[in-house]
Amino acid sequence: MTTASLRVGTSVTESLRVIVDETSGELLAVNLDERATSRLVEVLAESEEPPTVRLLVREDVLKWLREDFVLASATAELVDADVLKLRAASERLANTLLVTDETVLSLLTPDGLVGTLGTDDGEFVGAARERWSRAWESSEEFGLRTPARSRVLESLGEEFGSAVESDYRTVLDTLGSTRDATVLNEVGVSLLVAARHEKLLYDISHWGEDTGVASKATFSRTKTRLEEQGLIETEKVPIDVGRPRLRLLVGDERLRETDIEKLPSVVGELLSAVPA
Repeated sequence: MTTASLRVGTSVTESLRVIVDETSGELLAVNLDERATSRLVEVLAESEEPPTVRLLVREDVLKWLREDFVLASATAELVDADVLKLRAASERLANTLLVTDETVLSLLTPDGLVGTLGTDDGEFVGAARERWSRAWESSEEFGLRTPARSRVLESLGEEFGSAVESDYRTVLDTLGSTRDATVLNEVGVSLLVAARHEKLLYDISHWGEDTGVASKATFSRTKTRLEEQGLIETEKVPIDVGRPRLRLLVGDERLRETDIEKLPSVVGELLSAVPA
């Protein structure tokens, strides 16, 4: 790179991919918005040898990230691997910057275009890195409260078998996001997949709480909602001691018979047919 340079493109993802691929040391990403943050997670997850990234953004951006289980669990994977570190800025942020050991890049997104304006001037880079490293140190760590995706899938397979794990993974991949929890979130997917395999509510809710997906109370409330929507049913299973357990069953045969990747669309069709 020359002392000053400008690259123009149409994709935040591609711009971030170039920066990540060219970074051999540490990358300090400052003031990314929601879209850029999600694209950064995507690029890092796909990279074979990603750099260590310190992400310093507004707290509301990190809370937005946490609301989507698919995105948050992918982020947690990177955090667990020490690839990504998260902090909520304690000061007002203005410019979107990507600072490496050798360059400072400003990410610009006017009118649908994407530009990176950068410099490799040693004095400027050093000052910028010192400035934002101080801001990083004075900011608070942010807890995702979301388990890594691999942990969720591995524990599901260990507890219920590879077929359940595969179905859960496929539905999450098909959804792409669980931000619209009124349709299906991570708990709803767990319960519907469990119902297709006729698992016990007690077992799937204990699994969910143990892995950090959600509390048993959240599983119980979601089960009730799905029952009211006609998506699942339950039957009592007697046990030797204590109250009977509830076996989860699908509420409509289309949910059992459809290919697993079509499950979200079938759910949408069934919900749209329910009278308001």
